[in-house]
Parts: sequence; C-alpha cells; structure tokens
Amino acid sequence: MKFNLEDSLGFILNRVNTKFKNELFQRLKEYDVTPEQWSVLNCLWVQEGVTPKELADIIFKDKPNTNRILEKLQTKELIVRKPHPLDKRAFQIFLTDRGLALKDELIPRVEQLLEESTKGIETPKVEEMKRLLNQMYDNIK
Repeated sequence: MKFNLEDSLGFILNRVNTKFKNELFQRLKEYDVTPEQWSVLNCLWVQEGVTPKELADIIFKDKPNTNRILEKLQTKELIVRKPHPLDKRAFQIFLTDRGLALKDELIPRVEQLLEESTKGIETPKVEEMKRLLNQMYDNIK
C-alpha cells in the first residue's frame, strides 16, 4: 500500500494551519498579541465574564495553557480577573479598556488575512469548505 504524505488530507490541513498561524503571528506582532491570545480576546469581544474553563473549552486548549495565556494578557493589561459571584473558587474574565480597543485594530488584520488566503475561491466554495471541515471535526470523536 502506497501512502503519499504530500497528498494526505491531514498533512495538507496541518501545513495550511501552520502557515496561517505563522502569518497571523507576524500580522499581530506589532500589537504584542499572539494567535493564542487573539483567540481569547476574540472570545471576550463576543462575551465577557466567562471563566477560564469556559474559555479553554471554546478555544480548544487545556486549562493550564489557557491560564498561561490569561496571565500574559493580564500582564499586558488587556484583561482583568474578577471573583465569580456564585463560585468562590472561580474567576470571571473581563476586558480592560485597552483590551476592548484592540478589537478595532486586530479584526481588520485578521479579516485581510482570511481574504488573502481564500483569494480566487468563490464564497459558496469557502462556505462549503468550512462546513466540510466542521463535519470532519465532528466525525473524529
């Protein structure tokens, strides 16, 4: 049985992900935000007051990695942790004014990268690709 790595869907997905993440890193570097930190900020722009565990589930990171990302964001004064009103062991995460202000700077940069990466691909095909990739994700359980 012959297996060609360069033709493997998993290899191609990983290659695209690596290139995309590296390019995102370069475009966010001047703001001192990593792709992982971007994902947390993006979640908080949608909904503040989530717990570290909820964030970990949303961004598909384990809790220790998520906590490290949160520590970096707190050091950069982009987020604050506040005690959870119902669970004394937990914290809720909120954006600072500085963290909220980054939204208008970072989203256009990411949107531009997404546009560049799908250049020449019709919108319905991009939507179909997202649907198929999500179906693949759901199939691997």
